[in-house]
Amino acid sequence: MKKLKALSYPYIIWIAVMILVPMLLIVFYAFTEKGNDVTVIRFTLENFVRFVTDKTFLEVLARSLYIAVLTTAVCLLAGYPAAYIISRLGDRSNMIMVLLITLPTLVNMLVRTYAWRSILGEGGLISSVLSVFGLEGVGLTETTFAVVLGMVYNFLPFMILQINTSLSKMDKSYIEAANDLGASSVQAFMRITFPLSLPGVISGITLVFLPSVSSFFIPSLLGGRDFVLLGNLIETQFTKGSWNFGSAISLVMAVIILLSMFLTKKLDKDPESAGKE
Repeated sequence: MKKLKALSYPYIIWIAVMILVPMLLIVFYAFTEKGNDVTVIRFTLENFVRFVTDKTFLEVLARSLYIAVLTTAVCLLAGYPAAYIISRLGDRSNMIMVLLITLPTLVNMLVRTYAWRSILGEGGLISSVLSVFGLEGVGLTETTFAVVLGMVYNFLPFMILQINTSLSKMDKSYIEAANDLGASSVQAFMRITFPLSLPGVISGITLVFLPSVSSFFIPSLLGGRDFVLLGNLIETQFTKGSWNFGSAISLVMAVIILLSMFLTKKLDKDPESAGKE
């Protein structure tokens, strides 16, 4: 037992250095500011007051939440049917489809986003196709559509894989029993399949919403300089040297992420109990 406990020490040290210490520094900077003397640091709530009282920052927060919710909704609407179809395939076909979905994620996300910038920009593939129909100089970058498209493209595999895992593990005898009792395909789906897939849906929503609300390079590349989300705002504050205000915004984002995780966890149900309702 002592040997097993000793083996955990490197992981504890790693967690402390890579997670705990940076978080403590962010909290420290968020609640402090430098005084007139560079050696004096005093406690303050001004960084948070500045964020919640400035209309511009609140608009950035609202836009970030809107983009994250929209991205998550699109991924769910597109990902669930795809996952459902894949889960109904044979084991070999299921494995091939999962591999095809996973392969693009092996390419760096920044490279994939740059590719979409080329496709959507003026002179890109879509612009060239539209020019055939007389629509010259049309570019789709620097729009909300481009940002959401980029996020959906990058995060959709997370949604599909999570839901597919839940559906693939589902006991098919439940569906057979429902059919034997006279339930239609729609009734069986609503009363059996969907409730049993909720753990995968909740996990998918979490894995899509969290990176969407904190993303900064996708809005920068596809939305342009004026399309600012919370991630971009934090990056700007740290690069400008405003570590205190940047840390305060980071804590606000952390609270949003923790609240979203808490809410999705509350919505999650035990698969067995969900199927018996």
